[in-house]
Amino acid sequence: MKSLAIVVAAAIPLARFLVGRDWPAGGIVAACAGAAVLIVAVVVAYDLLRLRTTRWRLTHERLELRSGLTTRQHRSVPRDRVRSVDLRADPVRRAFGLSVVKVGTGEHAADGSELVLDPLSRRDAEALRRTLLHQDAAEEPADGPLAELSWSWIRYAPLSVWTFTGAAVVLGALYKVLDSFGAKRLTTRVATGAWEWITAHPLVAVPLLLGVNLAVGVLGAVLLFAESWGHYRLEREPGRLRLRRGLLTTRSLTLEERRLRGVEITEPLLLRLGGGARVRTIATGLGKAADDETEDAAALTPPVPRALAVRVAARVSGTGLPSLAPHPAAARRRRVVRALVTTAVMAAGAALVPWDWARGWVWLVPAVTLAYGMWLAVAGAASLGHALGPRHLVARRGAVVRRTVALDRRGIAGWTITESLFQRRSGLLTVSATTAAGRGHYDVVDVGRADGLDLAAHAVPGLLDPFLIREGAS
Repeated sequence: MKSLAIVVAAAIPLARFLVGRDWPAGGIVAACAGAAVLIVAVVVAYDLLRLRTTRWRLTHERLELRSGLTTRQHRSVPRDRVRSVDLRADPVRRAFGLSVVKVGTGEHAADGSELVLDPLSRRDAEALRRTLLHQDAAEEPADGPLAELSWSWIRYAPLSVWTFTGAAVVLGALYKVLDSFGAKRLTTRVATGAWEWITAHPLVAVPLLLGVNLAVGVLGAVLLFAESWGHYRLEREPGRLRLRRGLLTTRSLTLEERRLRGVEITEPLLLRLGGGARVRTIATGLGKAADDETEDAAALTPPVPRALAVRVAARVSGTGLPSLAPHPAAARRRRVVRALVTTAVMAAGAALVPWDWARGWVWLVPAVTLAYGMWLAVAGAASLGHALGPRHLVARRGAVVRRTVALDRRGIAGWTITESLFQRRSGLLTVSATTAAGRGHYDVVDVGRADGLDLAAHAVPGLLDPFLIREGAS
């Protein structure tokens, strides 16, 4: 695959160069074919040399890897620090029975803590996974999967803002590709012609473009869901969770349960309106594997019905989510006042617009700001909630993206109490639980002063006591 990408990237500029030198068609084809053969041969030779100079071994204490052509590298990971094993196989590797093994130690890959074996045979990869995680080949999940793919979930795939920007993203990427190949004149001519047609027939062009954009976005979302979450299965093995998914590129991620510090139920607005939600894990050191990877490594489920998301979160965390206590009315009042102040600023700016032709239209800005701000205030205040369960601190917040976090109380390392000037006037504060997992801190926003301090004091008994002054204490 890499060879083909390099061939295409080299062949197009070479063909343009030869056309500019008035080469015959046969000569251009022959030159491009020769360049393609040379590129493929170089890439294959490089991969063979890389494989011949790569060695790995597993001892009783460490997993070691030696690699490098010009600069030799020797990396090793202590076996007792292995926290996750990720197996991946794209369609080409699957055709040859190969897999990539990524061994993580609970830290980010950018820190150099991840060791990658590429490639191993599928059988060797699975055997290495079981060995590193101390799992017997005979061990099977006792109670069946925690969740398994239902293709009816695909109806939630288009419920994303990317659905409405799909065609624009595709056109932007295509424009960059063509521009890099020197086709800027062609793209400019096409764009100019399309714009002239749109301005000449707006009543036909605008609905047509919106419909095409929506159709492309829906199709892309459905295809992406199918490729990413095909064959999805989440199951509990002794002491660990295993997530398997992927239609073309298969992925298998195994996480030790002792690394888990809680779960998060995420409900973006469109998905929430459709009755769906996602479940993410809160685990130590779990994040994107590298800067060039966009997948959410913490995702435990695709978009699923909210009731199922709550059940999966409860089974993963080992306890049900308690009923949430609402926040004081002052929390809503703060948000309403913020919306009104923002609208007043926008209205003052609209009144100062010097152009007469714009005075009628510019008042739409404060009107839209007021409507959106009031919705944001009401929805944001309605989403606020918190509770203290037997094992977890539960907090919910967010209007556009509502997040419900169940954080294991044993994973809380400290507290940050924030009280702004306006919060202090309203008798509110924000309590932030600090942890080594996930985003590093999780907030209970705009909670009553007494309730917030009491919540922190009871969540981790003794941690906050030296900083509290009890009423009635001498």
